Amino acid sequence: MICQECNERPATMHFTKIVNGTKTEIHLCEKCAQEKGEMFSFDWGKSFSFDNLLSGLFNFDPAIQIFKQEAAPNPDVLRCNHCGMTFNQFLNTSRFGCPHCYEAFQHQLVPILRRLHGGNIAHEGKIPARIGGAIYTKKKLAQLKEALQAAVEREEFEKAAELRDQIRALESSSLGKGGEQ
Repeated sequence: MICQECNERPATMHFTKIVNGTKTEIHLCEKCAQEKGEMFSFDWGKSFSFDNLLSGLFNFDPAIQIFKQEAAPNPDVLRCNHCGMTFNQFLNTSRFGCPHCYEAFQHQLVPILRRLHGGNIAHEGKIPARIGGAIYTKKKLAQLKEALQAAVEREEFEKAAELRDQIRALESSSLGKGGEQ
């Protein structure tokens, strides 16, 4: 492929830009890419790591920016009581100091996890078909109870009554099959 800028040298740098669903590809040789300026300059040699990439993703989140603005006078306010790690240290390293950090920073992690995982913040693994009946029933009950709570909050009482009846039916059927509650 030939450079789209000079039409002389082989293109060694390929850029893809997607804006509002429109995909634009640019193919440049190294010299033309350097001449284009900082728009295409990448310093891959300077300690590139996936930790830095993830840290960049975390710092891009608007919820994190709001948190940083609120904590501006003393940025190290939020701290894990067990290991002493601060939330800003986590943002810089993308790693927690201990398992207790998940609990210490849980409110700040929700928007990050939603962004990274497309809205899901709870792991929902596969349920084994042979022995998963009780697990499936528990998950279904939890979903129905959550939907019931939401319906009551929205004052959709007819929907709430339907959900309540579904919950009762599921609970009675699981008790009849020897399931636990």
